[in-house]
Amino acid sequence: MKFEITSFKPESFIPDEFAYAVPAKEGHIQLAQNRNPHVRWSALPEGTQSLVLLMHDPDVPSLGDNVNREGKVVRTDLPRVDFYHWVLVNIPPSLTEIPAGAASDGVTKRGKPPGETPFGVQGHNDYTAWFAGDPENEGDHGGYDGPCPPWNDERLHHYHFTLYALDVPSVELPEHFRGPDVVKAMAGHILAQAEQVGVYSLNPAVVVEYT
Repeated sequence: MKFEITSFKPESFIPDEFAYAVPAKEGHIQLAQNRNPHVRWSALPEGTQSLVLLMHDPDVPSLGDNVNREGKVVRTDLPRVDFYHWVLVNIPPSLTEIPAGAASDGVTKRGKPPGETPFGVQGHNDYTAWFAGDPENEGDHGGYDGPCPPWNDERLHHYHFTLYALDVPSVELPEHFRGPDVVKAMAGHILAQAEQVGVYSLNPAVVVEYT
């Protein structure tokens, strides 16, 4: 199975247009174009009945005490957890790509609705939990929402786009499903998987060091 993101090279910086936030000229960050990158695939294994696409960041701080706080830093050695940015299931095997900007083209206050799309069924990404209690942004955040790592994080964040070919037309999921629900439901049904990783940071010191 071949899987490719044409919008950036593997292990390279994700272009700003595909991020949720970018560095600001004044202050630290500002909202970005938040477009999904172009993804495409081919040579699916025999017996593929559906596809799943997940994007997750395993470098998210496990504690938010110092996140985006003036005079503080999020240390590299702080334990990290997964954060799902894109959860898409029941992708028909007849589909071969998702064009750039087709699943997300801008930041949607309170989130894009989960559910049926032309590309499959989108679940809740983890901005749903992140914005819980925020009167301006809380809501059901479905589909793609791009990178927005803490601007004071010392660690470079890695974004894993993974495509799974399944031997079933759909997987059993709760109504408000998230990335971990999909990972659990796919167990025993994966025929093949492929991945591409991009990196991103909003910390100028990290960007300079990496580039």
